[in-house]
Amino acid sequence: MQPQPREITADYRRRAGILTWSAIVVGALMAVALVVSVVFLVRADQDTRNAAYGYLALVLWVGIAAGIPVLLALAIPAARMRRRLREQQRQGVSFGSTGC
Repeated sequence: MQPQPREITADYRRRAGILTWSAIVVGALMAVALVVSVVFLVRADQDTRNAAYGYLALVLWVGIAAGIPVLLALAIPAARMRRRLREQQRQGVSFGSTGC
């Protein structure tokens, strides 16, 4: 016999939303950092006096590499929580507003 899943609370839905939006923001920041790093590399390549831009691009790449585990730590639980919410909604289970 399979155990009954616990009731999904409003707090659970709120946390799923926070995790989802946090993952979106981190992903967007990483995408912007990637574009800016390419721009920095182009500027550094145009003139040797702008070589510092190449180093700034490297710093951004290190930031992107450091952000990948953060993005995964946010996105994986958010995806699992959202899947659980969709499955519960599909089954027609009402959401409670009380704690667990």
